[in-house]
Amino acid sequence: MAIEDMPDVGAPPVREPAPTAQVADPGPLGLAAFASTTLVLSFVNAGLIDKSVELSTVLALALFYGGLVQLLAGMWEFRAGNTFGATAFPTYGAFWMAFALYVGVLADTVPQAQQATATGMFLLVFTVVTGYLTVASLRTNTALTTVFVLLFLTFAALTTGELAGVDGLVTLGGWLGIATAAAAFYASFAGVLNATWKRTVLPVGSPR
Repeated sequence: MAIEDMPDVGAPPVREPAPTAQVADPGPLGLAAFASTTLVLSFVNAGLIDKSVELSTVLALALFYGGLVQLLAGMWEFRAGNTFGATAFPTYGAFWMAFALYVGVLADTVPQAQQATATGMFLLVFTVVTGYLTVASLRTNTALTTVFVLLFLTFAALTTGELAGVDGLVTLGGWLGIATAAAAFYASFAGVLNATWKRTVLPVGSPR
């Protein structure tokens, strides 16, 4: 046998590239994480539960469920090719992580007379981002658009209330936040239920 006819036993076997695995929709997870943290903080802002809850339950949720889980959901949205979700979920995941750091650690470094302004400026940034995400959401579905319209109104009320020193607007923001959380829970429930049952059980409205 000629040398050139001998098999190359040292070469690794040739393997066909594996097909791209389907990525499950991370939207319901991200929406559930967002809704849960928003609901508890909104109960505080609406005056339905004591503000001391903010330094325990809210901050724990903000770090892990509202923060870390939304951040992960956003990374999976990148993998799924969803630019809207890949922008929205990391934005609000980072919001909740920054909120936990601000309220739990940094707020005490701000003079008392300037704390409302500091909080208002913190909220203003996310009001702006939520504003253009709301415009983009008009091309998604009715359920998601409802979440973003309510969220924009929530941020607008809270921001104005803090900067103008109007407690009634902060309370209004709390009630709007509760409505936002309810809409997000519905969108999350519809997403996971419809995907699991493989048919439309809960409608979310047609994409535009």
